[in-house]
Amino acid sequence: MKKSVLAVLLSASMTVALTACGGGAADATTAATEAETTAAETTAAETEATEAESGESEAEETTAAEAEGTPVKDPSEFKVGMVTDVGGVNDGSFNQSSWEGLQRAGEELGIQVNYLESNTDADYTPNIENFVDEGYDLIICVGYMLADATRTAAETYPDQQFAIIDDASNADLPNVTCLMFEQAQSSYLVGYVAGLVTESNKVGFVIGMANENMNQFGYGYVAGVKDANPDAEVLQYNVNAFNDPATGKSATTSMVTEGADVIFHAAGGSGLGVIEGCKENGIWAIGVDTDQSSIAPETILTSAMKRVDNASYDAAKEALYGMLDGGVITYDITTGGVDIAPTTDNLTEDVIAAVEDVKAKITSGEVVVPNNAADFEAKYGDIYTLDD
Repeated sequence: MKKSVLAVLLSASMTVALTACGGGAADATTAATEAETTAAETTAAETEATEAESGESEAEETTAAEAEGTPVKDPSEFKVGMVTDVGGVNDGSFNQSSWEGLQRAGEELGIQVNYLESNTDADYTPNIENFVDEGYDLIICVGYMLADATRTAAETYPDQQFAIIDDASNADLPNVTCLMFEQAQSSYLVGYVAGLVTESNKVGFVIGMANENMNQFGYGYVAGVKDANPDAEVLQYNVNAFNDPATGKSATTSMVTEGADVIFHAAGGSGLGVIEGCKENGIWAIGVDTDQSSIAPETILTSAMKRVDNASYDAAKEALYGMLDGGVITYDITTGGVDIAPTTDNLTEDVIAAVEDVKAKITSGEVVVPNNAADFEAKYGDIYTLDD
């Protein structure tokens, strides 16, 4: 602004000088007056513009602050506790990812975070009670296996806020937020990869427990395999536990004997045995929930990402700002809630391109991934056996 005013004044001075040489004192006086008036007008206009810009900036900052809200209490006093299922916090999968998201919330939001491990299902209720007694503001229960314990606690303590991952049965309770995922979409993507990569036309699927929620992984995976390779066969096994790596490994060995050269697990801690079995037999393993490539870089072909870390982080942040409501929140491929792992070291360019193409089709709605028995069987028949 100062430079603009200075330029005007310099221009005025030159005008005065030129006029004095050729037109007399009266003309010079008139030119000088006009120049001063112009300078004053310019200064006023620039001042108004600056004030307007300042006002807009302050308004934008105010709007952003209002959008985020105000913490319900000092973040350093806000406490979020997480109760694992029997897979444990170091399962390399579901529970571990949830805890990583909560740790991120602790670092970025300045809140207190903690977890309690459940060795058996008998630990669910006392672990929840422990956090209630210690005055935790939000308790996150990891997995549908905690559904009954969560309901009992939520009904007993109506003022206590809960969130539960992978369970929608508690959506009727106003103090419970159900965090759900379209996991069939991510398992479809890795199934598509398996169908393209297999050389034996036999691939495997190992599940931790067969139920409505977990079978979504199976429907998506088998659908992806068959869409990529109609000639491929999918061998299937239910470990019936999330903390039994020995049985996961045994199931893998049996599938290898039958000719499988790619095996996907959705089995929590039991899946670590699947990965070990694949490594020992020199075949591809597909991880779940997180990018599991670090567990066995030369064995993990890819992973079906289920961003439970984002869900636990979001729940903690929204609770801190008083914006976490009861009901169901669903994470899908359009929101980045599910996806294929970013590590692509073991995938060819052609496979990566094919996956990106089918992912775009899912996002646009051109491809609809089945997540229940009726929709799956309508297109593929009764070839998924773990829901029998």
